Amino acid sequence: MKGFYLLFLKLDKGKRIKIGSLGEIYFKKGHYIYVGSAMCGEKRVFRHFSKKKKKRWHIDYLLDMAEIEGMLILRGRKGEEVRIAGKLSEILEGIPGFGAGDSPLDSHLFYTEREPFFVLNKVFKDEYIK
Repeated sequence: MKGFYLLFLKLDKGKRIKIGSLGEIYFKKGHYIYVGSAMCGEKRVFRHFSKKKKKRWHIDYLLDMAEIEGMLILRGRKGEEVRIAGKLSEILEGIPGFGAGDSPLDSHLFYTEREPFFVLNKVFKDEYIK
């Protein structure tokens, strides 16, 4: 399936994590939502669950320290993940530069104190969730 995905992560305590070329970043205790492209299919998405993988993207570094709480994969056209990340940036704090190497946005990773599933209704508003 081609589209985009949301990866829901949790950190049990605040910590500094080295994120590839971004360097060390302090991540607060709480929940994170990562927005990624699945235009190449689901293989890239499911690699996030593998413990042994070469680190290629910013998210690979964070996944060494964070717990995956869930994932949502949705059909969409090319660039849809940028639109959704833009909506998240209106209501949540983004992590500057994270996952945005080929995006016009500053971030594709967002922080929330609340469980991320509470945020979905504000973002999608009947667009995907019926």
